[in-house]
Amino acid sequence: MKTSAQGFTGLHMLLSTSAFFCVVIAVNVTMAFYASSRWSGLVVENTYVASQEFNRKAAAMKAMATSGIEGTLSIKGHEIRYDIHDKSGSPAIVDDVVLNFKRPVGDHEDFHLTLRKTAAGRFEAEHGLAEGDWIVEAISRNGGVVVMHEAKRLDTAELGQ
Repeated sequence: MKTSAQGFTGLHMLLSTSAFFCVVIAVNVTMAFYASSRWSGLVVENTYVASQEFNRKAAAMKAMATSGIEGTLSIKGHEIRYDIHDKSGSPAIVDDVVLNFKRPVGDHEDFHLTLRKTAAGRFEAEHGLAEGDWIVEAISRNGGVVVMHEAKRLDTAELGQ
């Protein structure tokens, strides 16, 4: 009786190497598909320019934070209201307010609203807001000069909608 013990042959090596690279290629294709079909950050048109402007914007935001001007955003149903006041609590002198609504993931639902002034320091608009998380950027100007620029994250579930 003759037994044949071949062991690990060249064919086994070829199949093992081929299987390994097939798995690596499949994982890379899957990751490339998910990376191109989903977007997980905010959109910046030119990253180089944005990086060069960072220090200037950071100094401007620090100056706005020390000014004591604050805004309060309230959303009830389709009614969106933004109240802005100074350190003493009296209405801040502001001509116009623009709210930019952005989704944390993706930009296909983003929109901006120019609010109408209804009283000193009070601005309102009517607009439906889809469910989920939003980043709301408020830009308040007086005479074309930005008085307050802030961003807040909100969830419509917390608003009772």
